[in-house]
Amino acid sequence: MNKEDKMKNYFDLTGQTAVVTGASTGLGVQMAKAFASQGANLVLIARRQNLLEENAAAIEAEFGVEVLPYTCDITDTEKVKAAVAATMERFGRVDILVNNAGTGAVAPAVDITDEQFNNELKIDLFGSFICAREYAKEMIKAHYGRIINIASMYGLVGNMAATCVPYHAAKGGVVNMTRALAAEWGKEGITVNSICPGYFITPLTKETLDSDWFTAYAKGAIPVGRYGNEGELDTCALFLASSASSYVNGQNIAVDGGYTAI
Repeated sequence: MNKEDKMKNYFDLTGQTAVVTGASTGLGVQMAKAFASQGANLVLIARRQNLLEENAAAIEAEFGVEVLPYTCDITDTEKVKAAVAATMERFGRVDILVNNAGTGAVAPAVDITDEQFNNELKIDLFGSFICAREYAKEMIKAHYGRIINIASMYGLVGNMAATCVPYHAAKGGVVNMTRALAAEWGKEGITVNSICPGYFITPLTKETLDSDWFTAYAKGAIPVGRYGNEGELDTCALFLASSASSYVNGQNIAVDGGYTAI
């Protein structure tokens, strides 16, 4: 290995454009900051404009990259098309898409309503597909793209702790949609992979994970004995977003402390 190889930053994203949905709070913001730390310009997509603008200003100030905050309902095809147009007008390219936006209905299966189930599929699965489809049209033109779908370890297994059948169904769909898109778009220079996070404390999960009973459960269920810490998802996202993962396609990587290993 020569000196140049030793000094190489394999996760360098300088000059690239990364689109992150669900970027108003939680894991979306964390991944966006990770991309910015490697030089990527950002498009932050969510429904709460005030939070998007706050995040954009903070990221620009900290990392010196350009950030476009864009309010968008990812379940509305026309609005997603408008987001793609805004991305191309501002940056002229899209290299990375992270489908992170999602929701979660927790209740016994017999109490889940039709509306809850449909809403889960609409946001987590269909919304992710709409974004992938529309942004892929630009990636195909460039013959390059990295699509990262944020699924869940609950898309790989069931659970007896926090019953949420719609979430399992939607995220399981995301896992296999990832494989299908990877198979279809690989020849177009686009890789499609998913990350299946375990228990990370976010605004969506905080109430459940902070409870004494769930903390006790997690210590026994997770081989490393704890929840994921802030930043522990970032390096996986950076790897899948970078050229370092050029031969990784159609994979679902669980970042779960070993939960799905047992």
